[in-house]
Amino acid sequence: MQLETIKRDLEAVLTEYFDKITFPENGIFVLGCSSSEVSGAWKGTSSRLDVGQTIIDELISFLKPRKIYLAVQGCEHINRALLVEREVAEKHDLEIVSVVPAIHAGGGTQVAAYQQMSDPVEVEHITAFGGIDIGGTEIGMHVKFVQIPVRMTHRKVGAANVVGLVSRPKLIGGERAMYQFSEANYKEIN
Repeated sequence: MQLETIKRDLEAVLTEYFDKITFPENGIFVLGCSSSEVSGAWKGTSSRLDVGQTIIDELISFLKPRKIYLAVQGCEHINRALLVEREVAEKHDLEIVSVVPAIHAGGGTQVAAYQQMSDPVEVEHITAFGGIDIGGTEIGMHVKFVQIPVRMTHRKVGAANVVGLVSRPKLIGGERAMYQFSEANYKEIN
């Protein structure tokens, strides 16, 4: 798989994702990515640092100007811990765990992110506003409840399928509950 193709695919996915949603400034964006799947192999069988670097470079160029924090999910061999900057962990009171990524325990994308970050740490749990899953890594456990899939026409990065997720507040209440404030909110019922 050509790195330039991966970069173009990811650029198209991210452009469409951010055109469709409003991501809060200082929100956390979680990335799940199997560099093996992007390359056309089964998850965990062919991790590639060059693929991870291409993906992280492109993602950082999208997130940084939007002032959005990045969390990169590791693979099952590190219990899907998430790599974040220490400042993010401290700001969001996230519990830091003792592990660092390796190409075959964390994956090529997490290792690439570790190399790019200024003070990276791993955390076990996170509640992100949204993110993308490249290659079926199952990021839903890290996205705030209620999760909404982002329907996109660009659904591939390299050979891997892509799913976008975003969250919204729960709609609570019964038949009298309202979800937009208008004149009807303060009218008395006789």
